[in-house]
Amino acid sequence: MLRPDAQFTDRLWNAILPIYDAILGHPFVTGLTDGRLSRDRFAFYVVQDAVYLRTFARALSVLASTAPDSGATSMFNRHASDAIAVEQSLHEGFLAELGLHPQQVDEAEACPNARAYCDFLMASTACHPFHEGLAAVLPCYWIYQRVGQQLLPKGSPDPLYQRWLETYGGEQFDEVVNQVLRLTDRIAETLTDEQRARMTSRFVVGTRYEWMFWDGAYHLQRWPV
Repeated sequence: MLRPDAQFTDRLWNAILPIYDAILGHPFVTGLTDGRLSRDRFAFYVVQDAVYLRTFARALSVLASTAPDSGATSMFNRHASDAIAVEQSLHEGFLAELGLHPQQVDEAEACPNARAYCDFLMASTACHPFHEGLAAVLPCYWIYQRVGQQLLPKGSPDPLYQRWLETYGGEQFDEVVNQVLRLTDRIAETLTDEQRARMTSRFVVGTRYEWMFWDGAYHLQRWPV
């Protein structure tokens, strides 16, 4: 039961609890800590994540251009740049250990679930008000933070997966996410009930796409034709 004085982000999280539970129970996610996730599935995820991050960075740049104040503009421009840096680090780290060449990432096509997620992000940020775009990108921040925090104490017998857990369960990423959460609560205070409902809808759909992204990687999803 939520408190009457709960922050808007508390209400957002409450709206996706069943989806988050499904994410935590997904074999891709549980496989990170028990070591049962096959390397080919993780390699597929890493390549798809690199493809996704390019669109995510563009979506953040759109948000920066429509942000209501200079602080939010600066933050999202910085996060867009960081997303590109993450992709580059993938090339230098995970890809090499997985036996993949950067050209394979450059030439990779988004699988159906990843493509749908990317299109949702771009449509939400480019064709809808700032607050709806903000809600659409929030799951990528918040779900990874919560999953990282949940899994890090468990650790992983696979050193590659352990590095992934340390990236998203660490304090540095925690502060990045908290910046976006504070902005979300501040923006929500200025909105009508209907506008907040639209934010909630975008956030729920984005969270569903997070589950679908991991599911696509687990099943090595390809286009059927």
